[in-house]
Amino acid sequence: MTTPREKEAVKYLEEHKIGEMMDNLISMLFFYRPGKILMSVPNAVLSTKRPREFLIAQLEQLRASKLSAADSPCLFDDSNLDAVFGILDPANQGHISYAQYKEALMTLGIKNFNEHHEDLGNNRISNETFKREA
Repeated sequence: MTTPREKEAVKYLEEHKIGEMMDNLISMLFFYRPGKILMSVPNAVLSTKRPREFLIAQLEQLRASKLSAADSPCLFDDSNLDAVFGILDPANQGHISYAQYKEALMTLGIKNFNEHHEDLGNNRISNETFKREA
């Protein structure tokens, strides 16, 4: 049985997207591995930030992006999204199906996206639309 306090906590976490933020921060931590020397990478640049400092910097960047038009911390950039789109469009037709679009966004961890886009009428999602929604 769920107590009122537990219900309130769940509502708070959902409203403020705390779960998604934590998933993103943990993914960035694993991807960038601050303070770790990557022996397999020639001439690797060492990060002087330790994990805690890295996470603080990411949260500060996220806060700054909310207060202004600054870019928010992100694991994927346009080149990564172009690569994902290219995998989904191996024939280089310039579009993917709605099913591919939806699955790719969900795989990237994007749960809230435009499911009623104008490109859906012809079942052709362009790279621009894909990147905008991602």
